[in-house]
Formats: sequence, C-alpha cells, structure tokens
Amino acid sequence: MNRGRIVILLVVLALAAARRGLSQSSQVLTLEQAEMTALRHHPQIQSARYSALAANEVTRETRSAYYPLAFGSLTGAGANPNSRLTAGGLNNPIIYNRYANGLTLGQLITDFGRTNNLVASSRLRALAAQQNVRATREDVLLQVDRAYFNALKAQAVLRVAEETVKERQVVADQVAALAKSKLKSDLDLSFARVNLEEAKLLLVQAQNDLQASFAALSEALGYSDERTFQLQDVPMPPPPPTDLAPLVTEAFRQRPELIGQQFNEQASQKFARAQRDLWFPSVTMLASAGVTPYREVPLTDHYAAAGININIPIFNGHLFGAERAEAEFRAQAESQNLRDLQDRIARDVRVAWLNAHTAFQRVGLTQQLLEQANLALDLARARYQLGLGSIVELSQAQLNQTQAEIEQASAKYDYEIESSTLRYQLGSLP
Repeated sequence: MNRGRIVILLVVLALAAARRGLSQSSQVLTLEQAEMTALRHHPQIQSARYSALAANEVTRETRSAYYPLAFGSLTGAGANPNSRLTAGGLNNPIIYNRYANGLTLGQLITDFGRTNNLVASSRLRALAAQQNVRATREDVLLQVDRAYFNALKAQAVLRVAEETVKERQVVADQVAALAKSKLKSDLDLSFARVNLEEAKLLLVQAQNDLQASFAALSEALGYSDERTFQLQDVPMPPPPPTDLAPLVTEAFRQRPELIGQQFNEQASQKFARAQRDLWFPSVTMLASAGVTPYREVPLTDHYAAAGININIPIFNGHLFGAERAEAEFRAQAESQNLRDLQDRIARDVRVAWLNAHTAFQRVGLTQQLLEQANLALDLARARYQLGLGSIVELSQAQLNQTQAEIEQASAKYDYEIESSTLRYQLGSLP
C-alpha cells in the first residue's frame, strides 16, 4: 500500500469518525421544526411584536382625550397682610393665608373632529405595525428555508466529494500499478494524481461549505452559537404555476408590506384632516371643588365652580397652515410610496416566477446531464483500459462527471429555494 493510499484511508476514517460524532451530538431537525423554532426565538420577530404593542399604546394615548382629566390639589400659602400680585401680570389678585384640599375635573366636549381623526390615524398606524409583524415573520421564514436547503445542498455536495475522492483514488492506484509495470507512462500517473488532489481540494471546500451552512442556519433559527443538525430531506414541491397574472393579483392581496403601506397611507390622510381641524374651535368644560380648613376671613370653608371655555384660533404666525401643508405633503408621499411598492412587488413576483421555472427545468436537465456524463466516463475508462484513449480523455470525463453530480445534487435544493422565494413574494409562506 503506497503512501498516497494510506493518506486517503486516514482521511476517510477521520471523516467517518467525525460523522459518527456529529450524529451523536447534533440535533435532528425537520423543516417544520426549523420554522417553528425561528418563530419562537428569532429576535427580529420579537422586536416587531414589541413595536406593534407600542403602536397599540399610542392609540390608547390618543383616545385618552375622550375621557375626563381629574387631579387633586393640596395648596397652602402664606402672605403679608393685604398682599396682591402687582407685577408679572395684568391682573392683581389678592393672596390670602390658607390651606385647602380640592379636586379639579376637565373634559373636552368637542374639537369638531380633530381628536377623532387623530385616533383613527393612530389606529391605522397600529394596524400597519401588525402587518409589519407578519412581514418580519415571513422574512425570517424565508431566511430559514434558504439556510435549511443550502445546508442540505452542502451535505449533498459533500457526499459527491467523498465519492469522488474514493473513485479517483482507485484510478490513481490502478495507474500507479500499471506504471510500475511499465504499462503506463509516468505522465499518466501524474495526471491521475493531479485528479486525485483536485478531488481532495473539492472535499475540503465541501466540508467548509457545510460548516458555513450550519452557521447560517443557526443564525436564522435565532441561536447565538453555532450548532450542527441532522437535517431531514424534504419532498420536491410541484411545478410552479404556468400563468403569471393571477400571481401578481394574489401578491397585491396578501403581501403584508403592501397591506401595511395601505394602512400607513390612510393614517397619513387621517392625520392631514386632523391638522386641517386645528382651525376649528375647541370646547372644554372645567369644574373644581374643595374645602379650606385653614383660611382668612374673606374665604369660606368650601368652594365649587364650573365653566365652559371655547378656544377660537385666529392667528399664530401661520403655524397651523404650515402643519396642515406638511401633513398633506406627507400623505401624498405615502401614496407615491404605495405605488412604488406595488411596482416592486409586481417585479419581484415576475422575477421569482421566472427563477422558479428555470430552477425546475434544471432539475430534469441536470439528471440527463449526469446520465450522459456517467456514460461518457464509462466509455472513457474502457477506452483507457484498452489502450485506445489517453489519460487526458479519462481525466476530462472524470471532471465532467463530478461537475454533473454536483449540478444534479444542487438542482433539487435550488428549486426548493426558488419555490420558497416565490411563495414569499406571494405572501403565502406558512
């Protein structure tokens, strides 16, 4: 047994031991389990949920204007006899020595629709935030699907690389034996060893790609550390739809980003109306009552009063006009953002549909390519063994067969990824 064969045997044994250790420590994972894990743990989803809860509280904050405002007061004052405020104001109220407890109640009666529009605007913003939770959820699911299928593809390529090393080792050993018997030249042996070293390089790269794919999958699942998994294969989905037009319509109806942008546009329009209503009067009621246990002579032992106030805007340096114009311009900007989002979604659906069709066609074509590459390799090997073909012909056939195996192993998972991407663009991920 020569040195090269010993090295290959050690490599294969090390890989087998690593796989046994991996199977003992790694987690068995299906695609459904991966998606559920990400939905529970991924920080992006948690962040979006908290943002949606915060938006709901903004609606409550705005709605609070409908309810009375009540507060209690404890007031004590000491003053010089016959003291009045004579500076800092146009009036000069007298100040009495006193201590009093009281309750004040204020209530907005009407502001002619401004508060109603503000509440409607904040409610629509909250609905948009809920759609953002959906959009974030689908973003995370797409990341999980891509990482999962990329890991499966990396495993398939690793299997191809391991088989390639074994097969080329056999060829290299055969050529070495023939060269030792002077039946083949040293050039043939050199070509065989070059092919073997190329297979080893492929194996090293495949191992690295698998570890990188596990790192990406761990991050997509919401884990801060890298984990290894025993991934369960997934049946290939059916062919993509043949008609594009219904897909664009479905995306317009289901995409959470588009629904959320529609809510944002409506919220901006409501806010613009609220800013217009700044010019309307506001009517408020104020009532106050309490007791004065310690007082001077003019004061009584209790007090109570109520009144209605009407505020009528007249002039404030064009502030209200500027605020209304700003809100209207922002509403128009939201409308244009909605149009732009519709155009981008339509484009993304078309691109995803085309990519899915191309990936599905590649599945069948790579299978045919692999069959032809296997046939060509068998013929080249037979010709070489009979002395009718050169080592260059055999080496090229080996290279073509390895590339065909990698393409065939990758095509299925590439279609899985494109199928998930199409469902994401339609807003129909689970």
